[in-house]
Amino acid sequence: MSRWNYLRIGGLAALTEAAIYVAGIAYFLVILDFASVTGALQQVELFVANETSLYAMNLLIYVVFGIVLVALVLALHEHLKAYAPMLMRATTAFGLIWAGLVIASGMIATLATGVVVDLYSTDPTQATTVWLAVSPVIDGMGGGNEIIGGLWTLLVSVVALRARALHRLVNYFGLVVGTAGIISAIPALGEIGGGIFGLTQIVWFVALGVLLLGAGRREASAYLREE
Repeated sequence: MSRWNYLRIGGLAALTEAAIYVAGIAYFLVILDFASVTGALQQVELFVANETSLYAMNLLIYVVFGIVLVALVLALHEHLKAYAPMLMRATTAFGLIWAGLVIASGMIATLATGVVVDLYSTDPTQATTVWLAVSPVIDGMGGGNEIIGGLWTLLVSVVALRARALHRLVNYFGLVVGTAGIISAIPALGEIGGGIFGLTQIVWFVALGVLLLGAGRREASAYLREE
């Protein structure tokens, strides 16, 4: 597959990630109003009332997101590896680790939600206990701690700045996004850091997608002229 195809795939992947972010925010904050539900039992009751849509959304925001992220990580590796080979290998490793954690988190969330919903019909208290036990695992792997994703975003931006690739403003913005993700690992700043990371990464993904698609078009045109 030619280099410009990698760029186009990466651009489409970045835009898809942004769209998935927006869909997840709209679903949980607007449709479910999940932020207003504080108790574990209330959360379980919300899961029971929205089992089908929740199952589909967990697959989208975790599993599909992670799969698409692999394509983006590899496309960026191909685009930037010549400028900082060793640093880009480390960057790509963190990106793939993040994708794996997100997918695993989604699979656990999907399975746990099904178990909790089934238990609720016979024993609401036990269902709540199970959810209390499992939810920290989901959050720790990717739902509430964005240190790996933040580190990948930060390193991509560092390499792109060194290579004078992508766009300087987008790269500086990526440093902010990545730092917010890393900060989310600090308990006292976890909610603030995670919120900033999620919202700003939507903008970063969109900008990244536009830049990669533009680079892909330019390389395609250059390839056709050489033919």
